[in-house]
Parts: sequence; structure tokens; C-alpha cells
Amino acid sequence: MENQLITWGEFEKVEMRVGTIIEVNDFPEARKPAYQLTVDFGAEIGIRKSSAQITKRYNKEDLLDKQIIAVVNFPKKQIGKFMSECLVLGSVGEDNDIVLLTSDINVENGLRIG
Repeated sequence: MENQLITWGEFEKVEMRVGTIIEVNDFPEARKPAYQLTVDFGAEIGIRKSSAQITKRYNKEDLLDKQIIAVVNFPKKQIGKFMSECLVLGSVGEDNDIVLLTSDINVENGLRIG
């Protein structure tokens, strides 16, 4: 894939925020193994749900209280009976092995990445 340059203004439109995972559930209806995550993005944005295909590397207990980075200004996406309200970000390795993008120091939920 060729790198496509974007403008600073286009980048600023993407709202990446820090959130804390407060609930993790199995998602057996998903076509590929995934969890249903509930993420707290603080008072301004609130609680959002997301589906994440991260079952290869993470178990549910390890995800609770973990701070992650997510895009919060995409339209909602219906995944089966589940409504995903944000996109949790991670690096994608071979065989869809995803490593979550996180903060190495706990910060306030809702802080913008820039």
C-alpha cells in the first residue's frame, strides 16, 4: 500500500482519545473471535462500546482497567446485534495479531491524542 499524504487539517478531524476499559464480554456472534468492550472516555464523551478482535493476545481479565486509544468520531457501526460506537486502535501483525495502543502512564480519560 502506497503512503497517501494527508493535510494537517484532515488529521485534526480524527478524534483519538484515551479511555479506560471498564467491562469486557465475549462476543460469540462475531464472525472472527472478538470481545465486546465498554470504554470510559470521561465526562465530556462518556461511555462507548466497541468490538475488538484482540482475543489472540489478551484475556478478559487483563483488559479490565487498561487505558487504550480509540477513534471516537466515526459513525456507529452495527456488528450483528451489537452497536460499535468507537474504534479501538492497535497495531496489526501477521494473522491479525493485534497489539492495543495504550498509554504507558495513566492519564485522565478523554484526553485527546495529537
